[in-house]
Amino acid sequence: MTDDASSSFIGRWFRVQPKTKTEMVQTIHDCYERGVLDIESLSVIEGTINLAELRVRDVMIPRSQVVCVSTEQRFDSFMAHILESAHSRFPVFDDSDEVIGILIAKDLLRYISEENKPTSVDLRKILRPANIVPESKTLDTMLQDFRANRNHMMIVVDEYGEYSGIITIEDVLEQIVGEIEDEHDIEEDDYVISSTKAKEWIVKPSMPLEDFNDYFDTSFQDERFDTIGGLVTHFFGHLPRPKETVSAEGFRFTIMNATSRRIRLMRVEKLAD
Repeated sequence: MTDDASSSFIGRWFRVQPKTKTEMVQTIHDCYERGVLDIESLSVIEGTINLAELRVRDVMIPRSQVVCVSTEQRFDSFMAHILESAHSRFPVFDDSDEVIGILIAKDLLRYISEENKPTSVDLRKILRPANIVPESKTLDTMLQDFRANRNHMMIVVDEYGEYSGIITIEDVLEQIVGEIEDEHDIEEDDYVISSTKAKEWIVKPSMPLEDFNDYFDTSFQDERFDTIGGLVTHFFGHLPRPKETVSAEGFRFTIMNATSRRIRLMRVEKLAD
């Protein structure tokens, strides 16, 4: 499409204002079909529009998956925990199981650099405040809070005020721009992360279908899908949520981690013949 044609189409878009979200989404899809927007821009705009409909509970990291630190732990104990996880921020609990703050890993560097490492550290003296947010909060207001407070992590509580997990600014931004990989994330070609026990594996959904067939000696074929995650989503008939399962060709697929836009991790089990 020429620049003049693109400008003309955009001009018509703004002269006829979409009155509903459905009309807005249809309009940007029309822009994509006409070549005004590329697929990345379309995805970002749709992700931004959808922020107001998503809530913290939809994207947060549940309590069971959070790496935490306790004030009751010895220095060498929680340091080993921190180094193994490779995270940068950690909720800290006191002896009453209450979150009392956020520990930032770099604040421990002064202790690591000392020749005689301490056996204990008063974590309360180096903690950052823990901001609390409810599970019901929408992601558009959540993003505003992150910007205003200049925090990268907040503590999530349920309707009863009980700690239920954490949410980071990365969790929110990924709803707009897609998965954000960092140097500590699993390499893209390490598709089979681990074998938890006989005939059971943890697999990344981005594993190419051809590679999955080679690794598991299967014969999945569908020209519409390049990855096992795409095919599994097709088996479900909808974007699955954590703990949902589906079986096909002698294998059971269990969703371990997923957002409102994609599967992140799944368990693959070989069923009995």
